[in-house]
Formats: sequence, structure tokens, C-alpha cells
Amino acid sequence: MPSTSASSASHRRAARLRREYLYRKSLSSSTAQSADYESKKRIRDALANGKPLPTELRASYTKLKSELDYEDAKHNTLDIEAAKTSHVDDEYGNAGHTDPQIVITTSRDPSSRLKQFAKEMKVLLPNSTRINRGNIRVDDLVASCRENDANVTDLIVLQETRGEPDGLVICHLPFGPTAYFTLSGAVLRHDLEGGAAPMSEAYPHIILNNFHTSLGNILKCLFPVPKMDTRRIITFSNDNDHISFRHHVYSKEGGSSSSTSTDKVKLYEVGPRFEMRLYQIKLGTLEMKDAENEYVLKPYMNTASKRTVL
Repeated sequence: MPSTSASSASHRRAARLRREYLYRKSLSSSTAQSADYESKKRIRDALANGKPLPTELRASYTKLKSELDYEDAKHNTLDIEAAKTSHVDDEYGNAGHTDPQIVITTSRDPSSRLKQFAKEMKVLLPNSTRINRGNIRVDDLVASCRENDANVTDLIVLQETRGEPDGLVICHLPFGPTAYFTLSGAVLRHDLEGGAAPMSEAYPHIILNNFHTSLGNILKCLFPVPKMDTRRIITFSNDNDHISFRHHVYSKEGGSSSSTSTDKVKLYEVGPRFEMRLYQIKLGTLEMKDAENEYVLKPYMNTASKRTVL
């Protein structure tokens, strides 16, 4: 029983920190609101710890008390559906200002094929680092990424069944969300017909085809902002929530030195290639088993053509 109580307290604390983190980001553009938020936080901390209010806040306490009561009541009756529609924009609102820093690892005791797949994913994703999983537990892995001086933004875990890559988990740090995808039809670079084109290390252009919601940010924000003249392309093409991943480079062949409408564009597949399907999104990080689900794929949804998440 004591361990269960400690676990519940830990999850409540993580949920509270996540709400504060998202709320801080939503107020980052308003100095006045940010100041009010800091004042309210100090008042809440003082009341919770049974300490007297800070002297500089006593005059404004009467004004802020009604707002505090209203916000506390609102949190106690939080509308889950409203939270689902807003958290992605908050989490990825600062995308593009700094380059993502990604850690890639595998499930325990990976096969040689999964190790090779992880190496190719490491080259595929700029600013990524591949680490051997060994016997590291999930909670220790997430904690290490949070504490890393390199400011890790995402943790990717690759999974397999009988030597075939079949799972991809993207955990956004520091507070989530975590997206779970199934993988199928994975073709590694050395398995491509005719061989793979040379791998460019330039930041790629990202094509999100047929994504109608902001959930595409989970995939797009794994990549930094590219230069305009980059000839490397990453494509995520959505068809009824089934995502095809392709990786190409292109070249232009024309009769003149400048680009014209008569230039011919040739595509070269770089690889790897695979198919993805989202089956779960959790409003927390990978180690938070009791985190709230934002989305879960259910069997009855397979026949409902209008129930698409992407």
C-alpha cells in the first residue's frame, strides 16, 4: 500500500507540473499575465504550506482571491475534450526557434536487424544520438534525457517482433505527449531495389500529405528548419490514418543554368521506408503508465470512415 500511494502522488505531481508547464507557455507572450501567474503561484504555495503571505502580495490578495477561487474550481471540473484540442499546440508552440535534440534507442536485447534500423534512423534524423539500451529501465531512461545538459526534446524507442521492426514510440520531453505507432513493411537501405542513393546530411524539407489536424506536429517537429535550397525530402503521406514514410533526394536536369519550367526533376530513394499507424497518444511521458489517454485506436473505429485522427 505505501508504494501504491507513493506512485499515485508521483503521478499527481507530474500532472501538476505538466499543467503548469503548458500554462506558462500559453502566457509567454503576455508579461502582465505572466506576472499575475507568478503572484498567484506564490500565494498558493504560501497557503498550502501554512506560511504568511509575502508582504508585497498582501495588497493584491483581495483582488486575486476571486481569480484563484475561479481557477481552482475550473481545474477541479476540467473539460477533458477541451484539453485534448489545445495541448498539442501548447507543447509544440515554440517549434522552429531551436533545433530538436533526439535520443534514439531500442527495446531490450535487440536483433541485428533492429540495430541496423536504429543506425539508419539516427542518420535520418538530424541532431540525433543513438544509445544502446542495455538493461536501462524506462523511467531511468526518461530521467536521463530530462537531466541531460543537451536539452533533449524527444526520445524515440524502436521495437520489434521476431527481428522485424514493428513499433515506434515518440516521447516529447519534458512532459509529453507520447505517441505510439505500429510499423509494417520496413525496408532498410541495403534492401532497396537497385540500391539506395547516397545519404545527405542536410536538414530535409518535410511533406505532410493529407494531415488535417495539428497532430502532424508530432512528426514534423522531429526535424529542424531546412535551408531553401536543400534537395532532401522526407514525406509522411496519410491515407485513412495509415501513414507511408518515404525518404528521397532529387536533382534537376535542364538545358540552362537557371531553373525553368522545362527542367526535369529526378527522384532518388534514399531509404529506409516503412508504413506507420498511430494507435495511442498519452498526455504524459513514456514512464507514466497511468497518464491520461488523448487518443486510443479502437476496433469499432476501423469501420467508421469519418473517425480519422490525422
